Amino acid sequence: MTGLDINLINKTGKLLQKKGSTIAVAESVTSGNLQAAFSLADNATTFFQGGITTYNIGQKCRHLLVEPTHAIAVNCVSQNVSEEMASEVCNFFKSVFGIGITGYASPVPEKNIKQLFAYVAIAKGKKVIESKKILSSCTKPRNVQLDFTHQAIEVLFEILRKSK
Repeated sequence: MTGLDINLINKTGKLLQKKGSTIAVAESVTSGNLQAAFSLADNATTFFQGGITTYNIGQKCRHLLVEPTHAIAVNCVSQNVSEEMASEVCNFFKSVFGIGITGYASPVPEKNIKQLFAYVAIAKGKKVIESKKILSSCTKPRNVQLDFTHQAIEVLFEILRKSK
């Protein structure tokens, strides 16, 4: 994945519009790419509430109420952290759905991080409805970020497609 899939973005936006739902995003590893992606969708203002990029523990704890003791222990990269981000961004932006994503876009040798991964969570209000680890085979950080952005939107799209 080296670019944003505008077709997937528009299909996801149309499903959100059809359901009368809104989305907000809390991102770290994707560095604002989810916000940029949703802003490109047709009629984005009808469903996209906005987003926040919290790149460090201080900002995750301050703005998204991530529990600091756990976050410190895992360098802010865990399923639990992404779930806290997803549910709190719903509250922060008063949106129906929220995406939380955190992970590694480049290796961190001192932490023995070689395989690039992220945790993505989708919340509906305070309830997490999907949470999973995703991997990237890309090697350049920019491509990893775009790959994770695409995968997060795919996860949301599948949830919306399957729900009534």
